[in-house]
Amino acid sequence: MIRITRETDYGIVLLSRLASQPVEGIHTARDLATWAGLPYPMASKILKALARQGVLASQRGARGGYSLAHRPEEISVGDVISALEGPFGITECASSPGCCEQEPICPVRSKWQEISGAVRDFLEKIPLSDLLCPNSLPTIHLDARSSATCP
Repeated sequence: MIRITRETDYGIVLLSRLASQPVEGIHTARDLATWAGLPYPMASKILKALARQGVLASQRGARGGYSLAHRPEEISVGDVISALEGPFGITECASSPGCCEQEPICPVRSKWQEISGAVRDFLEKIPLSDLLCPNSLPTIHLDARSSATCP
């Protein structure tokens, strides 16, 4: 089963809160953790990682906190996954070429890379703002089924 981590799931939940608020609003990690029902240390860790990757803007000080670095329409689900998990790939060789000794002789490597690219492209097309609206996700058209036969 292919899954995103719990932290990435929680990151998207936290971002959805920020995306549903006025753009100029700044929210503390503690307030966001309370709203999401998450332990403060976990929420703080996720928010810091998103800020390091440029998804969030952070402001230090007594009136500090976090805000979106861009409008919700400009942040994709793919951006969030990459920020929290690193390069996306269905298989390890699709995200980190050179990590497997079987790569030079693997008969399916190029297809896994192609599938990973298609999933990544799809995730890049889904803006954070679409997660806030029911029935707003793009339709998937899979016409990549090959009619080629193998010998």
